Amino acid sequence: MTSRAATDRPGAATRPRAATRPRPGTPSPGYRLAGLTILGVAAIIGVVAALVVGGGAQPLLLQDPGPFVMWATPIAKLVMNIAAAAMLGSLVMALFALKSGEKPFDTALNVASIGAAVFTVSAGFTAFLTFMAAFNPQLSIEREFGTQLGRYLLETALGQSWLITTIFGSIITVLAFAWRSWTPTLITALLAAASFLPLATQGHSGDLAGHTTAVNSILLHTIGAAVWLGGLLMLVILRRRAGIDDAELVRRYSSLALAAFVVVAVSGIARSVVALGDPSQLWTPYGAILLAKAVLLTAMGLLGAWYRARLIPRLEGERASGWFWMLVLGELALMGLASGAAAALARTPPPTGEEAAFAQTPAEVLTRSAVPPEFTLDRWFTAWDIDILWLVAGMFGLFLYLAGAMRLRRRGDRWPIHRTVFWSLGMLMLIWVTCGPINAYQEYLFSVHMLGHMMLSMAIPLLLVSGAPVTLALRAIHKRDDGTRGGREWILWAVHSPFSRVVTHPFVAAAIFIVSLWAFYFTDLVRWSMFEHLGHEWMVIHFLISGYLFVLSLIGADPVPYRLPYAGRLITLIAVMAMHAFFGVAIMMQEGLMVADWFGSMGRTWGVDPMEDQYIGGGVAWSIGEIPTLILAITVAIQWSRSDTKLQKRRDRHADRTGDAELEDYNAKLAALADRDRRHEAAGRS
Repeated sequence: MTSRAATDRPGAATRPRAATRPRPGTPSPGYRLAGLTILGVAAIIGVVAALVVGGGAQPLLLQDPGPFVMWATPIAKLVMNIAAAAMLGSLVMALFALKSGEKPFDTALNVASIGAAVFTVSAGFTAFLTFMAAFNPQLSIEREFGTQLGRYLLETALGQSWLITTIFGSIITVLAFAWRSWTPTLITALLAAASFLPLATQGHSGDLAGHTTAVNSILLHTIGAAVWLGGLLMLVILRRRAGIDDAELVRRYSSLALAAFVVVAVSGIARSVVALGDPSQLWTPYGAILLAKAVLLTAMGLLGAWYRARLIPRLEGERASGWFWMLVLGELALMGLASGAAAALARTPPPTGEEAAFAQTPAEVLTRSAVPPEFTLDRWFTAWDIDILWLVAGMFGLFLYLAGAMRLRRRGDRWPIHRTVFWSLGMLMLIWVTCGPINAYQEYLFSVHMLGHMMLSMAIPLLLVSGAPVTLALRAIHKRDDGTRGGREWILWAVHSPFSRVVTHPFVAAAIFIVSLWAFYFTDLVRWSMFEHLGHEWMVIHFLISGYLFVLSLIGADPVPYRLPYAGRLITLIAVMAMHAFFGVAIMMQEGLMVADWFGSMGRTWGVDPMEDQYIGGGVAWSIGEIPTLILAITVAIQWSRSDTKLQKRRDRHADRTGDAELEDYNAKLAALADRDRRHEAAGRS
């Protein structure tokens, strides 16, 4: 019997119904389920094995919270880490590999929202378990237990970190679900990355002697691992979906994974050096877990290199589906083992790095490091205190710039060698300031701190702006034609955004540069930068960017919406020089010690006293700090002169092309006017 729907449609009864066939090589949902299952099982195996080896779940001698808390805490942390990877990695893939407004982009944001929700719940549960493990209270529904938990979350640094992390997760859950366009997704991704900062300050990192290196290395390590793992999960979910170019998707993920691999490897090495202190500690349980993670990381790096070199070309010919899934499932298994080991490592005390509070000197209480040796001439060349965050940033900045210049040269385009030299010197100087003797002594000597500030806000921006990095990037990075956004598209968006038009305006850039200088040192911001790790990193970022914007508005070759005429630039620069000189004199005239409970409490026995050192710091701001400003003034004057010369040459070339037609017309007009005046004068006499 033929159905009515079939008979109502002409030809329906005789037209055979086509069988629905999957695309060649299309995986069934079982592959995706298998991938998630392998990740979960491998992660559980990794965390259990690492807890057994490292003893992270062994009963405590005093105030043991019980086996449930000891085992459940690292497992809950493991779930939180994987959820954080799904949250951040999905957002990064959406921003750099997918097209806004299409289904794959929405799928990535849905995964990010689900990951953020799991991240929120698991963070809250982990916070509760951490409270039980740290204080071992009697679990009850009484008011006293709730009061203890509330004080832990609101009054202790550890509890506040967990509370902030949980709040971050809940906000990202809502934003990832509600916002579905480019700019809001970028904001959500930045918030997701910021949610890793409280995690970096937890665990043993805050108690280690190399506190700054420990915190920054954990921050970089967790963000890099999250982008790597989360991107791989999105690769599994999106592959063979409608509207997806599989080869291009894998290629873009591969680029992100390569950068993440470098970050994870470098930060992992830095964290291991701080935690172990001595190579012999590798044979401790803590060192054994680190070695296992290193082996897993190396294996994942080799897998990534293999499919980047061999698999991606095959994907374009539809010949590598089986190989693809075998490699992806293998990489998920390795990542699961590494994630489990990392979660257990957070519960395993490092063999070195902690010291009893009663044995610490005042400097160790304030800076978590002993007072360094006297700052003699040789220390300018031998003292190092590496900030891994800025070391990685500087090396990436140097590598990407040189790669862009080489790409232009290979295709036959010219790029001025002096710009490459300026940028390279600027990046090397940034690394030297943030990782060398200035960073090693800026916490103990106000004068050294001020010297670093002047170089960050004036000398380094002068070199970096002269390198014209935006112009190089726009010429070197390939343009995308599929509606997605790569590096070039995001740079163009940033240059033309309303925020950029405001902050790059010459008057606004000058105001930010000079007002922030006075506000920083004559408010509690300077105290915050000394006592808090986040404050110190904010100081470096702020003064580097504010100096860059100011120099860019004066002499930059990169595109900006508006620039003053050369006379206006010189007037602005002179005004800023005057305010800068007044600032240095104001520091020198201070009768009291700035941040006295820091610079006056170090117990330093060498060098000048803190008040004299502060006077020297003011002199550095007044004298040495004006040298880059003088170079700026000379550069503006040279550019002005060259601009006039170029203008005159253009006029001369135009006159040559037109045969001075304009000048001849002008002279003829003057002659006609003179002849008319003579006729009027003759008529008046007659």
